[in-house]
Amino acid sequence: MIRTSRGDRVRTKAVSAGRRGLGGRFRRSVPLALPVGWGAVAVAWKFGCPLARQPGLPVRIATSIVFLTVGTGLVLGVRRQLRRELARVRAVAEATQQVLLRPPPARLDGLALAAGQLSATRGASVGGDLYEAVATPYGVRIVVGDVRGHGLAALGAVVAVLGSFREAAHDEAELGGVLRRLERALQRHLRERARDEHPALGKGDPEHPVAEEFVTLLLLEVRADGRLAVLDCGHPAPYLLGPRVERLPVGEPLPPLGVLPLPAVLVPHTAARLLPGETLVLHTDGAEEARDRRGRFFGFEAALARSAGRPPEGVVRQTHEALLRHTGGRLDDDVALLVVRNDRVRVPAQPAEPGLRRPRPAPSTHC
Repeated sequence: MIRTSRGDRVRTKAVSAGRRGLGGRFRRSVPLALPVGWGAVAVAWKFGCPLARQPGLPVRIATSIVFLTVGTGLVLGVRRQLRRELARVRAVAEATQQVLLRPPPARLDGLALAAGQLSATRGASVGGDLYEAVATPYGVRIVVGDVRGHGLAALGAVVAVLGSFREAAHDEAELGGVLRRLERALQRHLRERARDEHPALGKGDPEHPVAEEFVTLLLLEVRADGRLAVLDCGHPAPYLLGPRVERLPVGEPLPPLGVLPLPAVLVPHTAARLLPGETLVLHTDGAEEARDRRGRFFGFEAALARSAGRPPEGVVRQTHEALLRHTGGRLDDDVALLVVRNDRVRVPAQPAEPGLRRPRPAPSTHC
């Protein structure tokens, strides 16, 4: 048996990687080889062939055809290469965006879920909106938020908030503890951005003042009995689709994260329930503030009423289609929807089994 040292293995891997890199560069240069070869032949023919230097219209036409063919081939080769590179970049971007804003599971602890987002940035499937739903020992916990602004510039805050929520939702027994973890994660992100954009030795104001960045957020917990616990940080209240469409009460709203510190005591609002068969629609403000070319607002509540009775994925799809028709496909802000339907079955009280005696009442002690 021949044993190889670690250094040999490292050098072997380096050589293999170098060969793969050379092979990749060679494959990328193949589409350009043909037009470059044509160009070399055309230049050699123009300056080395005596016939090409002779005057006359036929020679000029032939020379023009040769150079036009070469130029067309070169443009097509470059275009094909750019399209391949763009396809690879889009595939990587879509995979990254799916990991960042992953779709929720279709069913989660007896709840049916569906979500979707429309980005105002062309070519991006995520922007400044965020959502997530996880099953925990304390109930199904859901977050929906909206970072100030939209598009790819807001992804840093989205990553900070979602990453913190995915851990805190399982670790914190109280919903208020989850919200404080999100606040601390956003503060760390803003401090890091401040150091990057406006270092101590730099001069002038940062291009995007961090002091103006904040996140509106709705934190919700669906407990086993359908009772809802809600903490609202300046976010639009969700809609409840039951016998009619109505706003869900969320209690006194808190300031958005990043604007003011949270109060010392956080008490979730627990006066509402999600009964079996009812649907809850959480959204960002882009759904209610979307306008058409005449400046008319989108009838979000009416669109939800038309989709009542549909499954969650049907509510998301029909609402998005109505929104795109109203705006002509031109959105000024990102739009995120997360729809939750309670599919838990309410079990009625069971009668006592036959043969089991009911306990006798205690005898009276009165004379």
